[in-house]
Amino acid sequence: MQEIKSNFIKNEFTTLLHNLNREQKGKWGLMNAQQMVEHVTDFFKISTERLSFPLVTPLEHLPKLREFLWSDKEFKENTKGPISVIPAEPLPLRNATISVAIDKLEKEIKLFFEFFKNDSEKKTLHPVFGELNFEDWIQLHYKHIIHHAKQFELLSN
Repeated sequence: MQEIKSNFIKNEFTTLLHNLNREQKGKWGLMNAQQMVEHVTDFFKISTERLSFPLVTPLEHLPKLREFLWSDKEFKENTKGPISVIPAEPLPLRNATISVAIDKLEKEIKLFFEFFKNDSEKKTLHPVFGELNFEDWIQLHYKHIIHHAKQFELLSN
C-alpha cells in the first residue's frame, strides 16, 4: 500500500495539478489553485527540514494524532492547521504562474525522496504530528494531497 501512495505522490499528483488554472477555487476553503500548490510545496519543505516550525501539539495528544495518521480517515473539509503555522488567510502568491508553482512542487517532492533515500528511519518534525520517519511522512503527504485533490475536484470522492 505504501508503494501505491509513494507512486501517487511521485508521479500522479502533479500530473493532476496541470488540469487547474491559477485562480480556480476549491469546493471549500479560501485558497485558489495556485495557493494550494504553494501550500503543498511548503508542506514538503517541512518534511525535509527546509522549513521548520516548533511542535504545537501537547505531547499527550500525539498518540491520538498518530492513530488518525495511520487510519483510513481523511482530513475533513475545511480542516484548519494551527494559526502559528497556517495563517487564517491564504498567503500571497509567490510564483509568476501555476506552472512555475507546480515545477517547484515537483522539485520538492524529488528532494523529499532523496532526503530519506539512505535513511528511512530518520525523523523530522511536523508541527502537529511530531517526529515522523519516511513511512509516516508518506502516509501524511498522501492524506494531505488527497485532501487537496478532492478539494479541487481532481479526484472523485
